[in-house]
Amino acid sequence: MSEELLINISPMESRVAVLDNGILGEIYIERHHKLGLVGNIYLGTVVRVLPGMQAAFVDIGQSRTAFLHVNDMQREPRPVAEDKSKAAINDKKENSDNSATTETSTDSLAVTPPIVSTQSTEVMPVSKTLIQHRLHESQRVLVQVTKDQLGSKGARLTTNISLPSRYLVYLPSSDHIGISQRIDGEEERTRLKTELSSLMQTVNLKGGLIARTAAERVPVDKLEEDIYYLLQLWRTICARRQEINHHQSSELIYQELSLPLRSIRDLVHADTEKVIIDNTQIYEQVRYFAKEFVPFIYDKIVHYTAEQSLFDVHRVEDDLRDALKRRVDLKSGGYLIIDQTEAMTTIDVNTGSFVGGRSLEDTVYKTNLEATHAIARQLRLRNLGGIIILDFIDMLEQQHKDDVLESLQAQLTQDYAKTKITQVSELGLVEMTRKRTRESLGQQLCEPCSTCQGRGFVKTAETVCFEIFREIMRCARTYNSPKKFTVVAHAAVIDLLLTSESDTVADLEYLLGRVITFDVENLYTQEQYDIVLD
Repeated sequence: MSEELLINISPMESRVAVLDNGILGEIYIERHHKLGLVGNIYLGTVVRVLPGMQAAFVDIGQSRTAFLHVNDMQREPRPVAEDKSKAAINDKKENSDNSATTETSTDSLAVTPPIVSTQSTEVMPVSKTLIQHRLHESQRVLVQVTKDQLGSKGARLTTNISLPSRYLVYLPSSDHIGISQRIDGEEERTRLKTELSSLMQTVNLKGGLIARTAAERVPVDKLEEDIYYLLQLWRTICARRQEINHHQSSELIYQELSLPLRSIRDLVHADTEKVIIDNTQIYEQVRYFAKEFVPFIYDKIVHYTAEQSLFDVHRVEDDLRDALKRRVDLKSGGYLIIDQTEAMTTIDVNTGSFVGGRSLEDTVYKTNLEATHAIARQLRLRNLGGIIILDFIDMLEQQHKDDVLESLQAQLTQDYAKTKITQVSELGLVEMTRKRTRESLGQQLCEPCSTCQGRGFVKTAETVCFEIFREIMRCARTYNSPKKFTVVAHAAVIDLLLTSESDTVADLEYLLGRVITFDVENLYTQEQYDIVLD
């Protein structure tokens, strides 16, 4: 499969499109006035500790306080005592002095730089350490953003700092060496783990490392360069932390790379044939970055200078518009209906105009198989996350159910986000989850409809007419003085009142003994109306 990266830069935003065989697979958008926070490291201030939720709210200088759960805090190390009885006495003393220690540690660092740590440690279970014993209000804590603000929810934080490079991820508060699950070969996994362990001892690097997918078959000298880079970066962060003014409530310690550079670091791989950039300044920056960190892609970076928009040439703009629609048409004539709600996303599969040829079961089977390809693409393109319910058309044969599920799993292997799928239920439903770290495409580009308030539908003109009749009768009972009622409403409602409902209006006038007149207000929505008493 060939892949291309298109980088479009404008004064308002940066956009990166990933094309799989010429078809838009993923889109990343970063508004210049609203940069993403994921990966940023802050020295924040604890605003509130909630023992009932085992969580805390932390001020990191954003419009909403960020959320830190106890499970997202690194485990606290303690020295291993040679005399166990002495250690037990010390533990009791520590517990009795806990409140005093907490009060004096207002400016303590949440992550002690493990680079200089030489003492063997024993990890205390998180379940035995309550958040109210670890954090208190006004405490300074070093945190990293793992999820951007989503809707009304603040950013999600962790104290488990992770620093990514091209081939590795450095975990200062861990002692684990991990290998990406996408690296399948057992021999290669063993090689990476052995070489990384050796390199960490050579450079005296304390902490943990994860080998990214890009590290597969990478020579040891490249891994060593990455380790030195990460080591220097962490030392810079620690130094920056010590320089912070103690009177500031929050401070940005480390900012993640811009979207164009981040896409070069994280998205390019052996199958990437070309990176096309339509901005001269960013083109030079990307080339310099690629030469230093991703040299194999350097000669594949192209500067686009034609007058027609880069995204128009590759039909990205058209695909973007289609990605905001509820309905996704399949080539066979079937279609998907995608609905995103607060709690979950549902995807309904329909045969549409596809009638097949052999039998109903065969038609359903082929539609469901085709839908798995479209579903996997739409999940990536729209960046749908959280709980996702897939409503496939009911199949009778178990083999068909297994084939559809296998096809879905195969398509999701190309997804960078972590996914988990259940079996096909008796009703043809598949429950799955997809890791969500940023807003979906719809949330990023759209807002709730001002007419329907996000419901997706409005009251019919007939319903509004009946509401107006009831309101007029209520006003007539409440106020005796009005001699005339004037109804101000949308044109569609007034038209219905003067045509289909004219008899009802006449009966109401006779019943109340008052005149009813009508005025059209074009600025009103179909649900809005006023009744003026004259």
